[in-house]
Amino acid sequence: MLLLVPVLLAPAPAPPTDAQAIEALIQAVSQLEGAVFIRNGSEHAPKAAADHLRLKWKNAGNRVKTAPDFIRLCASESSLSGKPYEIRFKDGRTVLSRDWLWTELKRMETAK
Repeated sequence: MLLLVPVLLAPAPAPPTDAQAIEALIQAVSQLEGAVFIRNGSEHAPKAAADHLRLKWKNAGNRVKTAPDFIRLCASESSLSGKPYEIRFKDGRTVLSRDWLWTELKRMETAK
């Protein structure tokens, strides 16, 4: 006699929502140990930079629908001066925040 036992398969985890991806990018900035976020020539700790990016995201409202929108509209440059945001790592290397965030987003997408 053959017994058939129903097997419950767990659904695949859902991909992160756009808001979750944006929040993950902000969290990644906040956790950059020993780094400095440079905005309009002033240096800011990672936590303060994350808070600023979160505020810009909130103020952007419906203009930001995706993580690429967030990087482009909120996290690449000052909306006041147009100067690009930079990140200086503890090893002294400085990169544009836009470039680092794009790399981080790609890393997050391939880690799914």
